Amino acid sequence: MTHHNNATSTPSDPWANIRPYMDHEVADVLARLSRDNELLNALTRFRLPRLARWAPPLARALASHAVRREIKGADSVREFQMRIASYMVRMIRTTTDAFDVTGLDKLDTDGAYLFIGNHRDISLDPAFVNYALYQADRDTVRIAIGDNLLKKPYVTDLMRLNKSFIVPRSARGKRAMLAAFQQLSAYIRHSITEDKHSIWMAQREGRAKNGIDQTDPAIIKMLTIASRTSNRDAAFGDAIAELKLVPVSISYEYDPCDVQKAQELYDIDTKGSYAKSEFEDISSIVAGITGTKGRVQLRFGTPVGADMATPDEVAAEIDRQVIGGYRLFPSHYLALEALGDAPELVARRAITREDRERFNARLAGVPDALRPYWLAQYANPVKHKAGRLNN
Repeated sequence: MTHHNNATSTPSDPWANIRPYMDHEVADVLARLSRDNELLNALTRFRLPRLARWAPPLARALASHAVRREIKGADSVREFQMRIASYMVRMIRTTTDAFDVTGLDKLDTDGAYLFIGNHRDISLDPAFVNYALYQADRDTVRIAIGDNLLKKPYVTDLMRLNKSFIVPRSARGKRAMLAAFQQLSAYIRHSITEDKHSIWMAQREGRAKNGIDQTDPAIIKMLTIASRTSNRDAAFGDAIAELKLVPVSISYEYDPCDVQKAQELYDIDTKGSYAKSEFEDISSIVAGITGTKGRVQLRFGTPVGADMATPDEVAAEIDRQVIGGYRLFPSHYLALEALGDAPELVARRAITREDRERFNARLAGVPDALRPYWLAQYANPVKHKAGRLNN
């Protein structure tokens, strides 16, 4: 996918087209964003809907002014992220009932890790990781993001300002894909071993729509390409150990995109496919950020060791830690109960009347046809943890 700043890789900057922006690039990118009509239109639709309808140029001018005011003097990535942090704090305060972090204190404060986590929400999963690091006075992560989300130049700019780097999913042809993965693998390895900069990436491509978290071994294979290219004799386990892979498990009591995920699964089951609308990824991101999440838990695991022999073994170890660290909330048990599955798993749970009322109120808003899919999303983690999934 080409991008309008057309950064090409050079020997001195081999990852120019995929890496996050650097401090010296921030001012130019922000100036470009403050004039980007697509971004300004999106902002006005969101913040000034009526003005955007009857006086689009005026609405855009106001948005441009607001953007310039917000970013005035932001001339480094850290400074840009600090501006975002206040919004993040407010979002967590207003849309989550509790946010618990465990396991981070067992990791070196200045060590670089490759956090690899379950994937439930496009932007929240890494945002909560960043928030936990920010609270602990640690540096934020570089975030792996699929190029399928970057159909708009302004989205690419915003993501790369926020320390995202681009994972190719749309490269055409086998050779192009392999070259893209080699570049990506080398960048990730360089970030961890040379830059000493942590990374977050999802354990699979695309979110877990059915509540079943599973690591794709192909991702592990990609991660080791660089190590094996630089040293043909390197043992697989060593290639894994140097990346300091730390499984991360995030659990949401309620998923703001649960109905949309249920719709997707329903369409695939009934029509054989699901048609994504043009702004769907963006609206999923907005829904995730602004929607009610209930309680959220983030659990950092322990680094995967050098005793691994295959990508499948690594994937299984990540799964073990992610599932082990996954927190089951009353919503999960109530969904299992509503489906009439595995009653013995529900029987001894402390579920308050308030939990039940909240759950029923949410379920009431789900169209009948989507209910089985909606409930399965919440029930599957209970079955997964208990080893009762019949895939």
